[in-house]
Amino acid sequence: MIPLEGAITADTGPLATRGYSVLQILRCRYNLKVMNSSPFQTIAVAAHPEIPQAYEEAAKIVEYLHERGLQAIFGNLYDEDLHATVQTKKADMMIALGGDGTMLRAGQLCAPFGVPIFGINMGKFGFLMEFRHNEWQSAIDKLLAGDSWLENRMLLCAEHWREDEKIGTWEVLNEVVVSRGEIVRPVNLEASVDGRFLTTYVADGLIAATSTGSTAYALAAGGPILPPELRNILLVPVAPHLSIDRAIVLAEGSYVSITVHTDHQAVISTDGQVPIHLRDGDRVDARASDYTVQFVRIQDPGYFYRNLTPHMYNNPAAKKQP
Repeated sequence: MIPLEGAITADTGPLATRGYSVLQILRCRYNLKVMNSSPFQTIAVAAHPEIPQAYEEAAKIVEYLHERGLQAIFGNLYDEDLHATVQTKKADMMIALGGDGTMLRAGQLCAPFGVPIFGINMGKFGFLMEFRHNEWQSAIDKLLAGDSWLENRMLLCAEHWREDEKIGTWEVLNEVVVSRGEIVRPVNLEASVDGRFLTTYVADGLIAATSTGSTAYALAAGGPILPPELRNILLVPVAPHLSIDRAIVLAEGSYVSITVHTDHQAVISTDGQVPIHLRDGDRVDARASDYTVQFVRIQDPGYFYRNLTPHMYNNPAAKKQP
């Protein structure tokens, strides 16, 4: 999907000096699926239901796709007919219009069925998206010309256990958070990695995040930023009291178990959804999911750092770079 010569502006490093092609470098370093022509013939266009402008732009996109001989199905992100289109694999791609929350929801919907997602930012931040709403026409032209690549991002599979009973299971793109409830008192959170005791946090909460989630709540809680291609779980405590206050990056393939010890409220929340109450002794397990979210990208793989850089200069004391 990416023209192999002249399209990649990111530094390819020592590999380039050894005679490797750009395609080989992309596959080796970024785990990308690169194609020379567009495989997209039927496209689901999903708008965030609470952003009126998203509906207007989605209608224009559908018309634009029809004019180019493609099939397009339109609905809001929670439309059952749209879900059925994805679940029956009748769509080759989803174009999602909204903000980062829209991309999270689209990822959870599309990942189990292998449907890649292209995001158009209608929100305020849109860290997971490359293009704003006024840039969609040129972006879609590049998509249809095959000038794109697929970026794989890990999901977490989170499970809620009560003794030997599984209460719930979620596929999570950003993070699973085990934390206190409305009562402003810390909870004791016993963390184990690969079945071995790690530590007990006395804290407001503990975040288990993906590399995607490392730029979300985990970052706000003081965690590091991980490159999106990593398949590691990041553990970040929230307001720990006389407990370990550093983030921990687990080895690829490791899983974490978090057991709640409390005599008051505690909850679990996945990707910022409505919290679910936990009881004393409940356990939350998080591991790499069997599913992978695929984002359709047009810019070269260095886009992640270019998107990151502007947010590094929010402190007025920092000197702006050209």
